[in-house]
Amino acid sequence: MSYLKPAEFVQTMIATGEAKVRTSTRDLILRGVMAGIILSLAVVVAITTITQTGIGIVGALVFPVGFCILSLMGYDLVTGVFGLAPLAQFDNRPGITWARVMRCWGLVGLGNLIGSLLVAFLIALSLTMNFSVEPNAVGQTFIKVSTARTVGFENLGFDGWITCFVRGILCNLMVCLGVIGNMTARSVAGKIAAMWLPIFIFFALVFEHAVVNMFLFPLGMMLGADFGIATWLNYNLIPTILGNIVGGLLFTCVPLYLTHAKTAKGLTTDTDAEMHGQPALSK
Repeated sequence: MSYLKPAEFVQTMIATGEAKVRTSTRDLILRGVMAGIILSLAVVVAITTITQTGIGIVGALVFPVGFCILSLMGYDLVTGVFGLAPLAQFDNRPGITWARVMRCWGLVGLGNLIGSLLVAFLIALSLTMNFSVEPNAVGQTFIKVSTARTVGFENLGFDGWITCFVRGILCNLMVCLGVIGNMTARSVAGKIAAMWLPIFIFFALVFEHAVVNMFLFPLGMMLGADFGIATWLNYNLIPTILGNIVGGLLFTCVPLYLTHAKTAKGLTTDTDAEMHGQPALSK
């Protein structure tokens, strides 16, 4: 599967982060919209599978198909750019500022939201026969899940907010590993395997993902779930976004950057040392 060593793919991470920060407004939004559309459809596949089988782990096994598709197509999730975009600033790439990094975050997130809301409306229409009948079994599952992860957190107050925040951290720790997984292999099969594993973990453990939640909770409201936009924002989306930033950046991308990029500057890498018959520094 042509595995790339960390010292190699971390350089790809930095270059990718720089490229995303320099991407035009049109392309950031368009790629974000398409990523939101594809990931939302993957959520529908997963929830449908869970409803049909009654087994949550089965939904987790199929959900990564959407992430793999959007990653291979070069589309962007804001959760991924939370981790990658700042690396170009940390590495002092010319012209990369925090303002440009946050512009990238904002535009990709806007695109994700647009794509997610579009699919939410179309799925709501599909599950209710153009809003003429009550939601079917899959629709009822969406209502149940979205209510539990908004009203359920709201009923706990600050404890619920913190719980959602922590689940957001754990989620993007895994999701950014999935994003990076696409850079660890040269073959399509290798890339898919490396992406599938961490995405399966996050979904199986019911962690909180900002883009998934941009679809799941508006769909729940469209189908008749008993909570409003304020509850969704205050007790799910906001703590999820903050947790995703911490998890993706501080728990995944920064450690890889510090140990495989920053530390290696000025030192002989394992690969170079072995090529020249020298003992590797890390051994």
